[in-house]
Amino acid sequence: MMLKSMNAVFPVVSSTLKALIHSLIIIGIILSFINCSSIKNKQLQKTIHKQLHSGNTDDYFQGIMIYDPQNRDTVYRYNSNKYFTPASNTKIITLYSSLKTLPQHIPALKYVVSNDTLFMQGTGDPSLLHPFFKDSTVLQFAKGYPHVSLHLNNFKEKRFGPGWAWEDYDLYFSPERSSFPIYGNVVSIFKSEDQNKLVISPQLFKEKVIPISYTVNREQYNNTFYFNTERKDTLESPFILDSTLIKNLLEEALQKKVSLTQHMPEMEKQLLYSVPSDSLYKRMMYESDNFLAEQLLILASSTLSDTLNSGKARDYILENYLTEIKQPPRWVDGSGLSRYNLFTPETFVYVLNKMYEEVPRERLFNLFPIGGETGTLKNGFEGAEQPYIYAKTGSLGNNYCLSGYLLTKSGKTLIFSFMNNHFRISNEEVKQHMQYILEMVRDNY
Repeated sequence: MMLKSMNAVFPVVSSTLKALIHSLIIIGIILSFINCSSIKNKQLQKTIHKQLHSGNTDDYFQGIMIYDPQNRDTVYRYNSNKYFTPASNTKIITLYSSLKTLPQHIPALKYVVSNDTLFMQGTGDPSLLHPFFKDSTVLQFAKGYPHVSLHLNNFKEKRFGPGWAWEDYDLYFSPERSSFPIYGNVVSIFKSEDQNKLVISPQLFKEKVIPISYTVNREQYNNTFYFNTERKDTLESPFILDSTLIKNLLEEALQKKVSLTQHMPEMEKQLLYSVPSDSLYKRMMYESDNFLAEQLLILASSTLSDTLNSGKARDYILENYLTEIKQPPRWVDGSGLSRYNLFTPETFVYVLNKMYEEVPRERLFNLFPIGGETGTLKNGFEGAEQPYIYAKTGSLGNNYCLSGYLLTKSGKTLIFSFMNNHFRISNEEVKQHMQYILEMVRDNY
């Protein structure tokens, strides 16, 4: 009886033992892979660190963080919690702000119709007759009303951002901010195909352009422009804004009178929409367009209240979406033109990871310049066989930063921020140094 009972038990013990041994083997294999992977990653970290400090790199400040979002693991970090001047990497957080606040199409106007009059106020939409977008949605809409009245008093912002370089006033990348941008707030001047005359847009400035070579493109305190007739490309120079000029430009475009009003009627405002939002985001990111970046933050503020102020938008984003940032940034503008901005590599990785989690991959990667192919990365960080960098550049004198997404040969997607400040060597030397390290990560992780 005892023997029969034991025989009944042993097969069970045997099968259980086999299952246990099988599980231990699998665990052993997994641990072996993990151990090998860990050793390989430690070797990669040592190699990155050695390369990071090669040559004359100790003469300037570097900060880097590389993060694996799938494993939720930091691949490498150095000075990642230190503050750096980000330059146009600031546009990454402007992009995130826009994605969180703006709809699929850009709000072009807030308006009220009373009797036969269209009362309208701007939202900061930069696309109206912009040299690239050439959008005329507002014009087509306003032409349908006998009378048009424009309200400009909702703009509570300075025309330039804090810390912007004053000597850039006449350069294309530093237009004034405004509630009702038109023509991108720049004058465009080029020679006609037959080379016999100048083409000037908007035409209102036709008598304000002097065809001579001069040290600046525009007088500092008035809208007098200078165009060197020997130049082959288009000159874009910002114009000085005031309410009368905006009114006159709108009248010229509409071919009808426009009045200015101090107050909007006490009625519920309606919204008019213009271009697809992604078209603005992509242009901002690809061309590192400062004007679009500044206006996008103003647009973001238009979704919060009738008062247009980029500071309100920045505060809203930090207080509602980025409360977990370990090193709160000093964030003063949308473009990164200001040297007052201070961000850490960790902050950019955090924001990039938020976008990676919240935005479909195809849409997200379509908004970033591609190494060796598009935008500000067209001539750098190219892949030997296929693109591996989708990122935003940031450059000011003696500073160069790059933050975005890195695709490894093993199929991983990594998030990185690589910031360099206060170097005296050329930008190209810094870029080559960065590219060597990023390629190393691409090939070995």
